[in-house]
Amino acid sequence: MTKKTKTDKAFDGQRDGEELLFVFRRHIIAMRKGFYCLLLPMTFGAVPFLIWQSNLELLWVFFGSFIFGLLLFIYHFLMWFFTYFIVTDRRIRQVTQRGFFGKDVVELQLRKIQTISYNIPGFSGEMFKFGTIIIQTFVGDLVIKNVEHPDKIYNMLQDAVEIANERNNHDQESTEA
Repeated sequence: MTKKTKTDKAFDGQRDGEELLFVFRRHIIAMRKGFYCLLLPMTFGAVPFLIWQSNLELLWVFFGSFIFGLLLFIYHFLMWFFTYFIVTDRRIRQVTQRGFFGKDVVELQLRKIQTISYNIPGFSGEMFKFGTIIIQTFVGDLVIKNVEHPDKIYNMLQDAVEIANERNNHDQESTEA
């Protein structure tokens, strides 16, 4: 068996012998605040030109509000893009971007998970295929909101927990023997 080198790691913080199963992130609907931050300044910036259409200099107000809204949108996009969940054969790692320079990382061992459940919030959740996954442990709950295809992620998480529990039981049996 060959030893993994640092270049073989799929993500920062991956341990030796740990296998990456899948990575997922929240649904794009989680960025709706970013879309509002783009549309509202554009709308308010267009109103003066629509009222006084003969004054072409008011187009600069619209362009300025568009640039401002675009900067706010890019900020929200980056916060969404750099927030993701990594599932390995041993743990779940949640990486949440907090501002441009802050980052929160939460890890949860798969063998410590008691139950996993998910819900889809009505018509909009069914229509756009997003929902909430709740992972319960002895310590507390990990709630992941606005997950894309929560039913698929739920099934993959259930499989990962089952594999981790089988590995844990196998390791305990081998140490007892």
